[in-house]
Amino acid sequence: MPELPEVEVCRRGLAPELEGAQIRGVVIRAPKLRHEIPRELIALLPGCRIVAVRRRAKYLLIDCEREGVEGTLIIHLGMSGNLRFVPRDLPPAKHDHFDLVLSNLILRLADPRRFGAVLWQPGPPEAAGLHPLLATQGMEPLSDDFTVNWLFSAISKRSGPIKPTLMDSHLVVGIGNIYASESLFRAGISPLRAANRISRARYGLLVPAIRETLSDAIAAGGSSIRDYVHSDGGAGCFQIQAGVYDRAGLPCLRCGGLVRQVRQAGRSTYYCAGCQH
Repeated sequence: MPELPEVEVCRRGLAPELEGAQIRGVVIRAPKLRHEIPRELIALLPGCRIVAVRRRAKYLLIDCEREGVEGTLIIHLGMSGNLRFVPRDLPPAKHDHFDLVLSNLILRLADPRRFGAVLWQPGPPEAAGLHPLLATQGMEPLSDDFTVNWLFSAISKRSGPIKPTLMDSHLVVGIGNIYASESLFRAGISPLRAANRISRARYGLLVPAIRETLSDAIAAGGSSIRDYVHSDGGAGCFQIQAGVYDRAGLPCLRCGGLVRQVRQAGRSTYYCAGCQH
């Protein structure tokens, strides 16, 4: 599933073409993905100018306005979705479910597994945060508010292992499986350690490790583990530079010990027992 870096890379790729553009039309080919696609978009969006393209957690937010209409198009890519620009005369493929028609191009959503979402939140941009899917989202890990004091306070009473805790989107958004493993490796913290058994000093290592891991992933174009590709069809390459993720049985790049693999909350966790404690 695309996580924060992949969605941010997507946002940065789409924004130059979308911001300031006028929407000419909307095509809905599937009545429902993970949620029903609002049919009123067909009448609401034509004539709207795209004011901004933002990201909240793993959701793309496209702010739109025209006389009498103001709101935000909320898009989630699900497990296998992708957004790409295509020529206006390109026929849709089997899994192309939604088109945002612009003057010269179409922004087309493909979603083979139909786990994505296309939704609408009326009102000014700040109202998007009131949507039920966004209202429960946690802290943005690249924001100024994501500090050592905040994370230590938020986690200090949680007794579960630190890695699944970091992946709880109600706490912190966008730290998926690969990025949780890599952040903990960089910070030297075992993914098996209970969250409330980690000192504040070690959280002082973890917070910058999370920031650096996510920033490096964005710079590398994200990670293409399964179906994810950029809006231009390219692939992310962060997984190539991973320190432990998907390297079970291989030497640790730091100490030479073997990278181990365990299951936590149904997901594979990779770590070095020699470096992480």
